[in-house]
Amino acid sequence: MSAQTHLPKADAPLEGGMLWLAALLLAAGNFIAVLNMTVTNVAVPTISGALGISSSQGTWVITSYSVAEAITVPLTGWLAGRYGSVRVFCISMALFGVFSTMAGLSNSLGMLLLARVLQGLSGGPLMPLSQTLLLRIFPREKAAAATALWAMTTMVAPVTGPIVGGILCDRASWGWVFFMNVPIALCGGWMAWQLIKRYETALLRAPIDKIGMVLLVVWVAALQIMLDEGKDKDWFSSSYIVTLAIVALIGFAAFMIWELTERHPVVDLRVFRHRGYSMSLLTLVLAFGAFFGINVLTPLWLQQFMGYTATWSGMTVAWGGVLSVFLAPVAAILTEKKDSRMLVFIGVGWLAMATLWRTFANTDMTYWQVSIPLLVMGAGMPFFFVPLTSVALGSVEEAETNSAAGLMNFLRTLAGAIATSLVSTAWEDKIKFNYAELAEKLDQSGSTLGAMLQSGMPMNVIRETLSYLNTSQAVMLATNQLFMLLAAILGIAALSIWLAPRATRAVDTSSVH
Repeated sequence: MSAQTHLPKADAPLEGGMLWLAALLLAAGNFIAVLNMTVTNVAVPTISGALGISSSQGTWVITSYSVAEAITVPLTGWLAGRYGSVRVFCISMALFGVFSTMAGLSNSLGMLLLARVLQGLSGGPLMPLSQTLLLRIFPREKAAAATALWAMTTMVAPVTGPIVGGILCDRASWGWVFFMNVPIALCGGWMAWQLIKRYETALLRAPIDKIGMVLLVVWVAALQIMLDEGKDKDWFSSSYIVTLAIVALIGFAAFMIWELTERHPVVDLRVFRHRGYSMSLLTLVLAFGAFFGINVLTPLWLQQFMGYTATWSGMTVAWGGVLSVFLAPVAAILTEKKDSRMLVFIGVGWLAMATLWRTFANTDMTYWQVSIPLLVMGAGMPFFFVPLTSVALGSVEEAETNSAAGLMNFLRTLAGAIATSLVSTAWEDKIKFNYAELAEKLDQSGSTLGAMLQSGMPMNVIRETLSYLNTSQAVMLATNQLFMLLAAILGIAALSIWLAPRATRAVDTSSVH
């Protein structure tokens, strides 16, 4: 039954400016949750120096948040059913502000990590609930516009994070990386409650699936820590990483068996019975993983080998979000009129072609030669995110929308984490391989060495010069090779959307439970 059926006249659906204010508050919740995945990336060296800890210890500032957030995202459907989606969203947003304050005031690593864990736990539900609540408050005919607004914050926030983090660390202090969340979260949580509490739905007092919750925490935490720590510990040559992998694998298997047989599961895996939803998530994991990998690889290449600062690197990558902002409303309009699968195919295919363009990069590229392909690439993102959400959530039953949205966000987060580890590891391995290959072919005739010796250059300077030239070319080759691989994955993702049938319904904005 529609959630709006029992609304008293005083609580009539929002319209006009109040509707858009509520939409902006919901989008802001999603924005700060996603932003905090990347905002600390460039702040870790500053935080490490201020707290007197090592760089490896500093990376736990990132890991602690991502692990905690990854755990609570798939729990969103259960939390919303038991306590109410509006209530969970508003409380989570307010708590996010409280724990951001705690993080900014931290004077020890232990206190900061605790704050980041609590911040991640409260931030997890903000992403899926902002999506489903936007669909609930908007009339059905404007569902695509609501999805476009949510998609814009999802696309722009990860790119904005490193820029904001770099500027705040350079011009203020690292604490402001967290303090900036406080007014948005506290004021936004209170205002959102005042505006959208009328959209709260009936509670489902299902028993707590304690075993399912414990298994979820165990396997997700083990997997996330393994992905974050693997590269630094040389992956499976480390017994620590092997142990984490075994725990994650066994925990995942036990979780799947338990949740599929439990009468009141903490994560409703039965939504995967809908082929449209399952195939949409396959496309999402492949395409978002590849896209996230590109966004990880680009700043690594720019900062480590092209001489860019963290701020300039972030400003370069940010061009990828410019066209997304302007084209998201267009994608929303077309989603209402066209086959969403065709739009996804075009959007992801566009990303693949733009990535293929980037495989011709070289070490002499100017700022704009790097930025323009990123700008062009951003045009494909709205036609990926907006219609894909329509296909996925339109393929499940109305009562399953919260669970479906939570699992979508969870798998998107997991795809990003896996892509980060795989891309950074593969890049380093490719660089070493290319360096060895090029070293065998470098100056085989000895003419370059002879010319350098005749010019009076000392042998140690010659070796350093040749090694630098070899390294720069090895890096450029590795970067282009990975772009080629990522373009191929995006191509496969574009084709995979056709495995999904047309959505069985338009997303019902009035009955999202």
